[in-house]
Amino acid sequence: MAKAQKLIPEFKDYLWGGNRLKAEYHKQSPFDITAESWELSCHKNGLSRILGGEYDGLTLPEAITRAKEKGEDWLGTACERFEQFPVLIKLIDACDSLSIQVHPDDAYAKENENGSYGKTEVWYIVDCEPDAELIYGFSRDVSKEELKTAIENNELSPYLNRVKVKPGDVFFVRAGLLHAIGKGILICEIQQNSDTTYRVYDWGRVGADGKPRELHIAKAVEVLKRRKETITDFSAPKVLETDGISEYQIATCEYFKVKKREQEESSLIQTTGDSFIALTFLNGEGMVSSSDGELCFTKGETVFLPATEESYTIKGKCEYLMTSV
Repeated sequence: MAKAQKLIPEFKDYLWGGNRLKAEYHKQSPFDITAESWELSCHKNGLSRILGGEYDGLTLPEAITRAKEKGEDWLGTACERFEQFPVLIKLIDACDSLSIQVHPDDAYAKENENGSYGKTEVWYIVDCEPDAELIYGFSRDVSKEELKTAIENNELSPYLNRVKVKPGDVFFVRAGLLHAIGKGILICEIQQNSDTTYRVYDWGRVGADGKPRELHIAKAVEVLKRRKETITDFSAPKVLETDGISEYQIATCEYFKVKKREQEESSLIQTTGDSFIALTFLNGEGMVSSSDGELCFTKGETVFLPATEESYTIKGKCEYLMTSV
């Protein structure tokens, strides 16, 4: 039987990052500023690795391949429809605002980005400063010409839909939606396995080389959905409450399924061969227990449960996201 696998993330030191991932979540980042930890990643720009056990030190793709050679399917039948591993999970610490950006859909990305996936993602607000806000779409309908003129003249602000956030809020960021994470927000992001982003505006900042970071205005204008954003409720609906366990629906789409679970003592998770399940622990500590042994976890860690049929007990008072395909 396949065992639960604890993952070592890959870190990114983008200029807008902070130090919460190191100071509060005890991430072993080599950087003074740590913007992102790629908790579960098979993307070439940042591969997560296995910590401990038979596959210790291997990248997640290497471990998946090694397990397959032994007759273990870690991914599950639901992943068979994808050309590559479908999901990427990040923790994001925005000490400053991120660029205003948009992601293309699969069709546009495959045609214009060397066959890459597009990017649809969901943000779960783990924590935030008082009055923190983000940009989520447009505040009104805007034509392509209006949009192009506003970007070129640095007059985009009147068109932006700004949303105040609070811990527990959920933002589904579909391909084509204008968006930006604001400063003072800590997010868990579950997304398609893609690193394709078109920057629309970057607040006049310069990169490490002292030059303004590249914008991708022509492509952004082509893929942006220019309708007014009408969603105003960003709460996660509760779908289960029983025996000290509460479960919330975070996102369901063709690329991933995400639920949040809060538990007082313990709960069960069953893998069935359909999909792997990734557990990203937002609070608490405890053990992931199965017939093959136990694995400790603490706040901020991600554990990969292979699709191979197994029953797991999550022990401890904790809160976590469950991601599958």
